[in-house]
Amino acid sequence: MRRKPIELAAVATAAVPGLTPTAVSSAPDDPADFDSALLLDSEGKRWRVRSPRHAEASARLETEFLVLRAFAPGIRAELPFLMPTVAGSVRLGTLSTFVYSHLAGSTRSVEELTAGPQALAREIGAALAAIHDLPRALVSNADLPSYTPNEFRQRRLNELDQAATTGKIPPALLLRWEHAMEDVSLWRFNPCVVHGDLHEDNILVEGQRVTAVTGWTDLRIGDPADDFAWLVASNEQDFVDAVLAGYTASRRDTPDNHLLRRAALSAEFALAQYLVKGIAAGDPAMVAEAEGMLETLANDIAEHGGQPISVEPQPTAGTAPGAGVSDGGPGPGAAPVTVLPVPAQPAVEVVPVPVKPAVEVVPVPVQPAVHVTPIPAEPEQAAGGKQHSPEAADDTSTAALPIINARQS
Repeated sequence: MRRKPIELAAVATAAVPGLTPTAVSSAPDDPADFDSALLLDSEGKRWRVRSPRHAEASARLETEFLVLRAFAPGIRAELPFLMPTVAGSVRLGTLSTFVYSHLAGSTRSVEELTAGPQALAREIGAALAAIHDLPRALVSNADLPSYTPNEFRQRRLNELDQAATTGKIPPALLLRWEHAMEDVSLWRFNPCVVHGDLHEDNILVEGQRVTAVTGWTDLRIGDPADDFAWLVASNEQDFVDAVLAGYTASRRDTPDNHLLRRAALSAEFALAQYLVKGIAAGDPAMVAEAEGMLETLANDIAEHGGQPISVEPQPTAGTAPGAGVSDGGPGPGAAPVTVLPVPAQPAVEVVPVPVKPAVEVVPVPVQPAVHVTPIPAEPEQAAGGKQHSPEAADDTSTAALPIINARQS
């Protein structure tokens, strides 16, 4: 069940002792996974609340807590942007809700970012470079995932196997993705620290500067191209080129030649992952949305060719791939694969990590200590890029919140 912003304000008072909200607004987030709100307290300080909607999302927040704790002050000081700080947490049943100190800046839609000045695009590139240049020990010491290029490629092949078993992926896309994943020359890159969930809602901007990066739930060592997927999906080549120029100028290592090709694959394949996730969650609306986006992508590629991915030319004949794709690919004369039943779990399981909250957790009061007046819904802009479900239509940006005097109620 979705939690309204005013309910999240009540939860926040339990997570952060002494917090007295006076104004509240919904906040942009991944609507399938989290309910979020922005709060303003009696001292004029701002806070963000993130409440998971299911166990996997809760595990991701608990992992993020460990990640943020691993960023020592010295490492944070070297970054060109700010990072969130966990102010408190509270457990509601089996799920953990977290409260973060608010960061300056606001989110921008993909359309606003791509239409913005090149200086901002280069700033985004520099922020990406700073993430990818983080010490790898930061990830390994926190027991977070680490993949070699071949391990990462094999992981993608396994996810393709599972997506194929749904029987809902257009055959042309399966063939296109399998060919790219089997193209070994495409996967020669130096693994680095990767944010893993980078998109426009996790980048805060002020003027032409990136002020903060949020959403550190999927930090890992892997393919840097994953953090470029949302950029390539914008289909604004000038913007992508400007970001890449800022990235190349700031990175210690020279980016590999096929970075944007793998980013295009990651952007396309994200739709298949979204489909598998919807099936595992038993969400018909999510599944229907994913099927529609996959069909649109297949039609666009058939008509316009799509982003170039494979280095080697793609074969035009042969059966579509399915379950059982091996690392070497199907051999000559391979029989079509029988579609298996829909899996009950997503391709990657997130194992909850025990959390020791930084603050004392107290029970959630039945009624909040204060009356909080919701902020009238006047969103700064429509979030772009990521798919948002209809129930998240009241999400707004992290722009300045008007203060509503709760004591009038």
